[in-house]
Amino acid sequence: MHVGLIGGIGPASQDYYTRQLIGHFARAGVALELTTAHGDAPTLLANLGADRRAEQAAIFVRLAERLARAGSEIVAVTSIAGHFCRAEFAAASPLPVIDMIDVVARDVAARGLRRIGILGTRTVMASGFYGGITTAQVIAPADLDAVHDAYAAMATAGTVTAGQRQVFETAAVHLLAQGTEASLLGGTDLALVFDAATAAFPLIDCAALHAGAIARQALGQA
Repeated sequence: MHVGLIGGIGPASQDYYTRQLIGHFARAGVALELTTAHGDAPTLLANLGADRRAEQAAIFVRLAERLARAGSEIVAVTSIAGHFCRAEFAAASPLPVIDMIDVVARDVAARGLRRIGILGTRTVMASGFYGGITTAQVIAPADLDAVHDAYAAMATAGTVTAGQRQVFETAAVHLLAQGTEASLLGGTDLALVFDAATAAFPLIDCAALHAGAIARQALGQA
């Protein structure tokens, strides 16, 4: 099945998804068919900040139409921030949408977690992952602005500075001190900072979970 990604929001996230999908398909012994359409990170962040869901969903629909013309059979947005308009996008998309929020919610429930932290953009953190997790309490960092500002700058640039890394690591440690069992990497570009497999504290890599779900759907394993 031909996979369509709405990427570029930000560039590091797109690279992470592509590498994840290449790995899944290689292990399955199947050639990956993948087309990516570019979603502009500054535009998304501006629409997110103003809660312009209809406007951003319309952008995603246009990109999904482009992907469909290129042969894509499913579509996914490689941005957790971009899921703020997930209902509007899914309702109008010409392709079936593989939604990250639902994928992560199922994983949290399956792990039996009851109290989790979250890192990402202000809206993702303040909304508790858009209210998509109902089986656990979602705890946001005390300094939302510092984490959001560091994340937005990192996502737009596609690179992380030492200062930004310190902001994220400090927030993760503070969340752990508040009794969280794990923290969601609630921004796909956080792969620039953390490796969930080797981190000193428990993390849930939302982008990796999402990429896995996309691969299973495309490989007919869902």
